Amino acid sequence: MAPWRWDRHLRRSARTPADALFRRVFAINGLIFVLGTFALAVSPATVSARIQLAEIPVLVIGLCVMLVANAVLLRSSLAPLDQLNNSMARVDPPLRSDRVPSDGKGDLAQLISSFNLMLDRLESERAASSASILAAQENERQRIARELHDEIGQSLTVALLNLKRAVDRAPEPLRADLVSTQETVRGCLDEMRGIARRLRPDVLNDLGLHSALTALCSEFTLASGVDVVRHITAGGIDPEVELVCYRIAQEALTNIARHAGAGKVWLDLHSSADSLTLRIADDGSGAVGAYGAGIRGMRERALLVGGTLTVAAVPGGGTEVRLEIPAPTETGR
Repeated sequence: MAPWRWDRHLRRSARTPADALFRRVFAINGLIFVLGTFALAVSPATVSARIQLAEIPVLVIGLCVMLVANAVLLRSSLAPLDQLNNSMARVDPPLRSDRVPSDGKGDLAQLISSFNLMLDRLESERAASSASILAAQENERQRIARELHDEIGQSLTVALLNLKRAVDRAPEPLRADLVSTQETVRGCLDEMRGIARRLRPDVLNDLGLHSALTALCSEFTLASGVDVVRHITAGGIDPEVELVCYRIAQEALTNIARHAGAGKVWLDLHSSADSLTLRIADDGSGAVGAYGAGIRGMRERALLVGGTLTVAAVPGGGTEVRLEIPAPTETGR
């Protein structure tokens, strides 16, 4: 290595947190021993060549004072490491991690700042990756919905028309079987249209989130027989936020229908000066345990709009899904 490169490497390594920590510990220990030596030098206490019993307490007290002072100074200097360790233990990819507070001073400030910047980069990359994945999912949903409606839907409609003509011309012994087949095809057509609506909620684009959630709750009640108490007051929401709220509500209602065994569901959507809140709760027996793909997907959608999703048990039985989205600032807009 060239001399100038080696000199640059030494200057760079001297600024690392490990070197700064070493210098801090070395300086503290050195200061403690210097002060202890100075105190013994100016104090009237003396130590004989052969230590006397009366001198032992003086030495023990001096040693204890130095050890306590050293421990207090080191503990206060290394306290940020505990905060850093706790924050690292709480890092969870689907959740936003808390930043380690730093006053910008001290030898560990650079280490804390680097850790916080690393979290910022990870969350930014995770949000961008999730956004592209979810955008691809939405595009695929729309493509499948169009194919169901334009191709399979038209084919089933033609089959219904042909069956109707066959029923009109069929002899009486075969008519009952043809009518049954006709009803089966009609049921398949209705189910296919329902799947297409769930894949591509046209009502969300045409009429807004309020109407889309109302239609979603009506479909849920019709399919499951469980009443949904709605309280929707928020309006003027960004289209991306509307889509996130709709998909999270859709997934939450699907989970309730599959696992909760609920008798009633509550859906609230309201906004305040600083946040938008979506809450879906039930009185069922669903337990909050290991998170499946559905809840992970809801968390990823919440991160796209800077929101936080929590799933918690309701006192007295049931589960609550809560989405909190902070209001955008002027710079955020």
